[in-house]
Amino acid sequence: MIDSLEVEARDGTWTFTLNRPDKLNALNAALVERVLNAVEQANAQKARLLVFRGAGKSFCAGFDLSEIDAQSEGDLVLRFIRIEMLLQAIAKSSAPTLALVHGKVFGAGVDLFSVCRHRIAAPGSVFRMPGLKFGLVLGTRRFASVVGAEKARQILEETNAFTAEEALEMHLAHKLTSPDEWEWITASVREKTQALDDVARDDLYRVLSSGQSETDLSNLVRSAARPGLKERLRSYLRTGSRAA
Repeated sequence: MIDSLEVEARDGTWTFTLNRPDKLNALNAALVERVLNAVEQANAQKARLLVFRGAGKSFCAGFDLSEIDAQSEGDLVLRFIRIEMLLQAIAKSSAPTLALVHGKVFGAGVDLFSVCRHRIAAPGSVFRMPGLKFGLVLGTRRFASVVGAEKARQILEETNAFTAEEALEMHLAHKLTSPDEWEWITASVREKTQALDDVARDDLYRVLSSGQSETDLSNLVRSAARPGLKERLRSYLRTGSRAA
């Protein structure tokens, strides 16, 4: 059986590769738990750099909706909570975090990208955040802190896709590079971030942190727990989308 997450730990650099290429690396419950556990393990072992990638044609097509008929509303709420806990584990890491994305970067995939401190996209990547179509507030404040409140409102309200070039323009992506340059990018990020010792870097991340993790979680739970989540997800699926 193919592992849904490939983890490579070498010289302090932990690389996490989402490995459900047939599903465009959409996040099912098992994959979220695998990534969360791996990130917590890396943090416990004082990793020097966390890198997130996706196998196949896309980085991550978001929340996997393919099994919602077999799940209760409580199951679905818990799945979204666990995604938020994963995002918080990445955000709170004392290690630099790097996302290398390509292809489709949708929904929770954008949240994974946004929470990383260094964000690289391949030309041709496509971004979309449709979560509010089914009333879900996930990663909203973090996204707004990166691109600005007004730009975030426009994107989240209209739920339209945007290009890698637009992501660069709004500072969601820091640079556009082809995947054949990512090994060099990873080495460069690691070298630059080691200019500070561990204590100074921890202090920097702590000072810059918003300290709003509890508010983020409560906002998510409030939106996800509103009655009718499952039907809203089904309605979204009827538009022809498979992941969000």
